[in-house]
Amino acid sequence: MTKEENEARLEKLKAIVRALPDKPGSYQFYDAEGTIIYVGKAKSLKNRVSSYFHSEVDRFKTKVLVSKIWDISYTIVNTEEDALLLENALIKKYNPRYNVLLKDGKTYPSICITKEYLPRIFPTRTINKKNGTYYGPYSHVGSMHAMLELIKKIYHPRTCRQPLLKEGIEGGKYQLCLEYHIKNCAGPCVGKQGWDDYQKNIAQAREILKGNTRQVLREMKDEMMRLAEELRFEEAEEIKGRYLLIEQFVAKSEVVSHSIDNVDVLSITNDEKIAFINYIHVSNGQINQSFTFEYKKRLEETDEELLQLAIVEMRERFKSKAKEIILPQEIDMNLDGVTITVPQRGDKKTLLDLSLMNGKQYKFDRLKQAEKLNPEQKQVRLMKELQDLLHLEKMPYQIECFDNSNISGTDAVAACVVFKKMKPSKQDYRKYNIKTVVGPDDYASMKEVVFRRYKRLLEEEQPLPDLIVADGGKGQMEVIRQAVQDELNLDIPIAGLAKDNRHRTNELLYGFPARVIGIKDTSELFRVLTQLQDEVHRFAIEFHRNKRSKRALHSELDDIKGIGTKTRDELLNALKSVKKIKEATIEMLTDAIGSAKAKIIYDYFHPSE
Repeated sequence: MTKEENEARLEKLKAIVRALPDKPGSYQFYDAEGTIIYVGKAKSLKNRVSSYFHSEVDRFKTKVLVSKIWDISYTIVNTEEDALLLENALIKKYNPRYNVLLKDGKTYPSICITKEYLPRIFPTRTINKKNGTYYGPYSHVGSMHAMLELIKKIYHPRTCRQPLLKEGIEGGKYQLCLEYHIKNCAGPCVGKQGWDDYQKNIAQAREILKGNTRQVLREMKDEMMRLAEELRFEEAEEIKGRYLLIEQFVAKSEVVSHSIDNVDVLSITNDEKIAFINYIHVSNGQINQSFTFEYKKRLEETDEELLQLAIVEMRERFKSKAKEIILPQEIDMNLDGVTITVPQRGDKKTLLDLSLMNGKQYKFDRLKQAEKLNPEQKQVRLMKELQDLLHLEKMPYQIECFDNSNISGTDAVAACVVFKKMKPSKQDYRKYNIKTVVGPDDYASMKEVVFRRYKRLLEEEQPLPDLIVADGGKGQMEVIRQAVQDELNLDIPIAGLAKDNRHRTNELLYGFPARVIGIKDTSELFRVLTQLQDEVHRFAIEFHRNKRSKRALHSELDDIKGIGTKTRDELLNALKSVKKIKEATIEMLTDAIGSAKAKIIYDYFHPSE
C-alpha cells in the first residue's frame, strides 16, 4: 500500500468516525477483504472509536490493528448492558482476529437433564440445548461425580436410554431391567413409580444442581412432618434418609456465610499473554459453582476490559441472576439492578481471596501441563523468576559457581561448575590446582581461581557468565567481587548460597552489602540453586580426592627420566617392591624389562658405580 493509498484509507475512516452517534452500542472493524477483525462496545460510540485514530496512541498492537482497518460498521443499543451483550454475541459469532480469545469450557463436562417424558440425568461434554438443560461445566470432575452420586442415591433416576413414551408405559410395552432389581431405579417404565412422583424428584434434583439445597431441605422437612402427622411413618423415614444424605453433602461444601446469598465473584490473574479469570457463584451461603476461564490477549487489554467481558460471558453461561458482583477493582460498568462491590475485609473479602487463590492455582496447573509438553518453557520460567528475584538486567542464561577443597592446606584445589538454561553443562566444568596460596586460606584460594578463570575468558574472548554464585556467604562473595570488579573491571552480578549449621543450603544472598533474598525453600528455583551448590561441592571434592589418591600412589620410579608407567608396573609385578628393585642386579632387571631400560634403572639407584 502506497503512502497516498494509506492517507486515503485513513481519511475515509475518519469521515465515518465523525459521523458516529454519541450513543451506546457495538462497533466492528473490517479488513481489506471485508472480514470482521475486531468487535468492541462503548457507552459513546463516537468517543470510543475516535480514540483509535488519535496520533498519541502508544500501544503498538493497537497501531497494528488500525493499520489493518478498511471499514467500520456499528449498531446502536439502548443501554451499556445491551452493548456488552451484543459485543459478546458478535465475538462468539465471528471470532475476530484481534479480540481476546476465550478458551471455551467445552472440554469440561456438564450435567444434562433431558427433556424426555421421563428425563434422564447424566454427565456429558457435548452441549445441545435442544435435548435438555445443562448444568456446569465442572472444572473439577470429582465434584461433578459426587453431585451425580448424591442424586442417584436420593432419587434413583432411570439410567436406560430407551425413548420411554406415555403410550408405551400405559400399553405395557416396556419391561423391568436389572437396575430395578438392584434398587437403582423405581421402575417408572412399567408404572411402579408414578409420573408425578418421578417429575417431583427431577425438580428437586434440578434445585440441587442449581445450589438451592436449603430450599430442597425445607421442602423435605415439611413433607416429613406432614407424613408423620398422617401416621405414614415408613414414607416419612424414607424422606428422612434422603434429607440426611443432602445434609451430609452440604456439610462438606464450602460454606462461606449464611448472610451471603446469590452473589457472583470474579478475580483475575495475569501473565503476559493470557488472563485467567475465576468465577464463583454463591447461593444460600455456600459455593455451588467455581470455574476458571482463559482469555488469550490480543491488544494488551487491561484488567478492567477483560473483567467486563468475563462478567457478561459467565453470567450468561451460568444463567446467573445475582444482584451483586464482587470484584478485585472498580470498573466502569453499569448493569441494571446489579451492585458491584470491591470488599476490603469480612466474608466478602474472604470470598474474593478464595477466587484469586483458585485462579492462581489454575494458572500454575496450566503452566505445569505446558512444561511437560515443552520442557524448555520451564527453564525459561525459572530463569525469569531468578531475574525478577535479583532484579537482573537480563535473564541468567549462564550461571557459574565456585568452591574450594583442601585438608589443612594440602592438595588445595578449586572447581567451577557451569549451568546453562538452569541445567548442568558438564563440558564447561573446570578444575584448578591452587598455585599462589600457601596453607588453608579459602578466601585467597577463591580469589586466585576466579581471577584466573575470567582473565583467561577475556584473553580468549569467550562469553562471560550472566551470574556468578559463590558456595558460601558474604566473605566468599567479597573476594569474588574484588577479583571480578576491582581487578578485572567486569560488571557481572554476584550471589552467594550460605548453609546452616547442619550444612544445608538455607540462604540466598545478593548485593553489596549482601542481603538475604526471600525465597521459599520448597520452590523449584530453590531446588535448582541447591543442585548448583551440591554439584560444585561434589565436583571439587572428587577432584581433591583424585589428587590425594595419585599422591598416595606416587612411586620413586615415577621420578626416573625415561621410565614410564608401563615399565614401572612391569617392574613392580616382577620384583614386588621398590626396595627389591633397588637391590636387584643388572641381570635381574634385564630379565624383567630389557637391557636398555634395566641400565637406566640400575644407574639411577647406583650412581657411584
